[in-house]
Amino acid sequence: MATNESGGTTLDGGAAGGTRGTTTIADNVVSTIAGIAVRETDGVHSVGKGPSRAIGAVRDKVSRSSDPGRGVKVEVGEKQTAIDVDIVVEYGAPIRDTARSLRTNVTDAVETMTGLDVVEININVTDVHVPGSDDDEDEDESSTRSSRVQ
Repeated sequence: MATNESGGTTLDGGAAGGTRGTTTIADNVVSTIAGIAVRETDGVHSVGKGPSRAIGAVRDKVSRSSDPGRGVKVEVGEKQTAIDVDIVVEYGAPIRDTARSLRTNVTDAVETMTGLDVVEININVTDVHVPGSDDDEDEDESSTRSSRVQ
């Protein structure tokens, strides 16, 4: 049995003869599991909306670590969870197929690792990534041009 206690889910030990303790799963654990599964999905370029991706990129550089739960929101109940995710898809990737794969990957990962039933996954496609249009690539090209001029 699971109970929602201030940002987490507590599961009974489940032993046949009685409870041997509890296991508490924090909400951020579910969002991290879901975020990793989203990023492993073919056709997904990045996770999160523009401002959160920009702030996250700066935070990642400063802290030298990344937040796999960025761009993923979860609601965790006693036995179920609902997940919302914002993604940017790769140009040319069929969005319907990408969304289907994403739902399968996230559901499998979350249900296997936590034992919670995933009741819904809402996907918000916020942009399409076109190869060669990244600001980082433009900066690399400009720095290459300036180094040849020296």
